[in-house]
Amino acid sequence: MDNSVMLEEMLNNANTAIKENRYEDASSILEEIISIDPNFGKAYNHLAYLYDTKFRAYEKAETLYTLCLEKSPEYPPLYYNFAMLLSNLEKWEDLKNLLDKAIHVVGITKSTIYNEYGIMYEQQNKFDTAIEYYKKSALSTIDNNALKRIKTSIDRTKQKKAIHYDL
Repeated sequence: MDNSVMLEEMLNNANTAIKENRYEDASSILEEIISIDPNFGKAYNHLAYLYDTKFRAYEKAETLYTLCLEKSPEYPPLYYNFAMLLSNLEKWEDLKNLLDKAIHVVGITKSTIYNEYGIMYEQQNKFDTAIEYYKKSALSTIDNNALKRIKTSIDRTKQKKAIHYDL
């Protein structure tokens, strides 16, 4: 069996373990993938996801996402996952740099990245900039549910702006 096929199969097994809440099993499989091929970036992303969302070891997750970015900068899921971590950690400069890269990745959902910019600026009370990015997100989606969520984000940001300037 081709090594890359075997690694993808192992990654699928790790995904199955994650879906079945067998996080330690998934972690072991992902560590094994990395030991076989330290350049298999997807494994770093999946392992980072576990450390981020299941083990709550954010520093380790950030390190693993950074390794994935080095090994597989063309892997779209990395950007969505890493953006959420950086946002939660309020690492705004790092997040902006990541989003600036993400917007140029082939296969990335631009509306999602624009939405992440909007969230980032909203969290920093940069309401006009946030609204502009939410509008870009709205204009680049064809998903009606996403459009409804974006409209809600714009309305919420406008309300925050009004409150902020009333203070």
